Amino acid sequence: MTSQNTKQFLLSLPKWIFICALIGILSGSASAFFLASLEWVTQFRIQHDWIIWLLPFGGLLVGLSYYYWGESVAKGNNLLLEEYENPQKTIPFKMAPLVLLGTLLTHLFGGSAGREGTAVQMGGAIADQFTKIFKLDNSERKILIILGISAGFASVFGTPLAGAIFALEVLYFSKINFKSIVLSFLVAYAAYFTVEFWEIKHTHYSIPIVPELSFSNLFYIIVIGVLSGFAALLFARSTHFWSSLFSKNIKYPPLRPVIGGVILAIAIAGFGFTKFSGLGVPVIVDSFSSPNEWYDFLLKILFTGFTLGAGFKGGEVTPLFFVGATLGSALSTVIPMPIALLAGVGFVAVFSGATHTPLACTIMGMELFGIQPGFFIAIGCTVAYFSSGSLGIYKSQIVKGAKYKLYQKFQKKELEHL
Repeated sequence: MTSQNTKQFLLSLPKWIFICALIGILSGSASAFFLASLEWVTQFRIQHDWIIWLLPFGGLLVGLSYYYWGESVAKGNNLLLEEYENPQKTIPFKMAPLVLLGTLLTHLFGGSAGREGTAVQMGGAIADQFTKIFKLDNSERKILIILGISAGFASVFGTPLAGAIFALEVLYFSKINFKSIVLSFLVAYAAYFTVEFWEIKHTHYSIPIVPELSFSNLFYIIVIGVLSGFAALLFARSTHFWSSLFSKNIKYPPLRPVIGGVILAIAIAGFGFTKFSGLGVPVIVDSFSSPNEWYDFLLKILFTGFTLGAGFKGGEVTPLFFVGATLGSALSTVIPMPIALLAGVGFVAVFSGATHTPLACTIMGMELFGIQPGFFIAIGCTVAYFSSGSLGIYKSQIVKGAKYKLYQKFQKKELEHL
């Protein structure tokens, strides 16, 4: 940063601190309301499991709301990435209430989805409204999008460091200046402390036993990383496959989640697959102490990809946690390492491979599980990143760095198959 840029940054800093505070408080409050509401609908579904049979009705509500009022924001997280790469027009504020309602309906009736996408979209929609209020140009608007993503991610998971880095890394660090980095951390902590103020609790995990570093343990973690990368690749392709299948064969969009809801209701309620509905947090927690079945992670990939592909709303990240934790947990029966460590590494490694964000996932792992297993987490996330292919869960994400040449080579071929 030149002396002139430094001077301009310092002069504009009070304004941006104020903006960060506003975005942090508003996004954090929105996430707090969302998390509280999500817990309520989840508990209601658990206590009244017959409601899963109404999943087609929930799908109809979601489909109609986006068809008549949300066509401009239907791309979700991809819209944020596209607007950052090529700013066109301010993201409509209606993205926030629509994705909030759609996600709550999805979880109320038992769809398999996450929560990160909802929080990030609410944060992005809220943040981008300040473009007009403060009369910001396109370069400054890009900063707002970073702040919205950072605030949403940090507040919904209770991981401010990971949230700040995720917002920068998912945008491949391109044209991100020092100002963006500083402000991303400021808004992440503002949103995080806002959720704390509202006394919303996050799920806590622990890795009580961390073995010593040895060649054999390093080999096992690399194996976990490779398998996590393959699971991430399968997850991304599954989501895109089902989305493409529904789009090609059902021309009327509101009908897609209705038909998808019928199939899901029969599978979940009729065949007893309720453990794969909703977020699946209890299953994730249990995976740190009890080995899962080897096929649990595959079924979660199937149910989540189908749910989101059919047009239901929600995020992908918590299901990715489910996939990674249950994969690592299942492997504890054949890999002689502590089950909690294997589940924890898988937890963040699959996320790393699916979003191309190994640094943010490594930091997140240490925020959630502590510093002690940090080296194993870093290895797992890095290996998963390299072994997950070039197509992640976000179609509009630009892959740079070590994957750039591979992405350039196969991008056209892969997109043709979607």
